[in-house]
Amino acid sequence: MKQLTRDQRCAIIRCLVDGVSIRATTRITGFAKGTIQKLTIDLGEACMKYHEENVRNVNSKRLEVDEIWNFCYAKDKNVPDSMRGQDGVGSMWTWTAIDADSKLIVSWLLGARDTTDATTFLRDAASRLANRVQLTSDGLKSYLSAVDSAFSGDVDYSVLVKTYGKAPDSPNSRYSPPVCTGCKKESVVGNPNPALISTSYVERQNLNIRMQNRRFTRLTNAFSKKASMLAYSLAITFMYHNFVRVHQTLKATPAMAAGIANKKWTIEDMVDLIPELNYNTRPRKGA
Repeated sequence: MKQLTRDQRCAIIRCLVDGVSIRATTRITGFAKGTIQKLTIDLGEACMKYHEENVRNVNSKRLEVDEIWNFCYAKDKNVPDSMRGQDGVGSMWTWTAIDADSKLIVSWLLGARDTTDATTFLRDAASRLANRVQLTSDGLKSYLSAVDSAFSGDVDYSVLVKTYGKAPDSPNSRYSPPVCTGCKKESVVGNPNPALISTSYVERQNLNIRMQNRRFTRLTNAFSKKASMLAYSLAITFMYHNFVRVHQTLKATPAMAAGIANKKWTIEDMVDLIPELNYNTRPRKGA
């Protein structure tokens, strides 16, 4: 059995958190695809556990939530009839809650874009907060009942609804998004400050996810084949964002800015979360 050294693990993780695909990582580092997948599983599980236990009692004033799309195995239109309706196949949505001041990812959930997962997601986010917050979401109706279930009225909740014009109809604008023509702010629960109603930070974080996690890059074949692997990959991405990557404006990591870490972590600190060294080169099916 061949084991990876600490430096070898760090070299692999540096590639993965910088938007490099698994196959490209094998070419850069020289390690087999199965070895990289196993490291993703082990570190992903360790990151999930650390987030669950330590991202708690967050002192936040403003929380922004949103959901970002990608897919597993195949896009909805290409899912075989025999697999339609199965969990983890087709469209997947990553729900994120970000503290607008520290840029800390307080909570995240991989699942469907429905009321059940919206409620699970917001209940988890609420359980990690130390105080009442001003919460802003987009106009997705699933949030309405989810907010009531998660916060029981102890929140200042508002909705930001954007309106869009018709997308340009030309070959040069085929992949261009529709133009935003306006925003409507609506207070739903409590007394939110109208000047602070915004989803700008969480939408910017969606871009970070697509830049830092190759599985979210559109129009490529780097998408996940299994939902579990996507979840492990996301756990690593968010751990890196919260504890390792220094925010350019804050000059500190989000965890430091939020007061849940007293130093900037390194990639070495991340991989040291794995309890044991046990990496062989036997491949695991699915990526």
